[in-house]
Amino acid sequence: MKTRYLLFGAAFVALVNISCDPKSSETMEKTEVSETAEEASESENRPSPLEVKDGEISGKPFKVHYSSPAVKGRVLWGDLVPYNVVWRTGANEATYVELSQDMTIEGQKLAAGKYSLFTIPKEDSDWTVIFNSDWELEHGHFQYDEKNDVLRVDVSPVWEENSQERFSIDIENPGLVVRWEKLKLPISIN
Repeated sequence: MKTRYLLFGAAFVALVNISCDPKSSETMEKTEVSETAEEASESENRPSPLEVKDGEISGKPFKVHYSSPAVKGRVLWGDLVPYNVVWRTGANEATYVELSQDMTIEGQKLAAGKYSLFTIPKEDSDWTVIFNSDWELEHGHFQYDEKNDVLRVDVSPVWEENSQERFSIDIENPGLVVRWEKLKLPISIN
């Protein structure tokens, strides 16, 4: 019986010593920091970095998530981004927006929620902007399904003289503005 108590006591003391060892907690903290640093490094090393923009449109919270590709000397419109074909409006995963309240997009109502954002670029006419209920798509337009479209609106692109290297979507007047290369696509939201 004494042997059993001695073994139990020794195991308990060893367990307490291991759990109180400062090296163990330091190692755990370093591991957590390393994982966080690895995640940050992975995000920084993406050719098209992730962007999240928070703001308000007409006093209502609005958020947009997208990947930001660069022009890199490529011909975009009609080549990298073909005309008359659904484009994921960014790179990598599908771009998506979060509306905390119902809003009006180009004069049409859109209920609060999360929506992937797609466009159909056109060479000589208005572009089609699509809000789709399937917002969590890993491969953008490759998984796009038209039957999940909640809203489609036509928007007039503006072609500017200055070129913007990195794709961006900003929450600004008149609501949401997509820019890339010489494109400015202002989407009216309120």
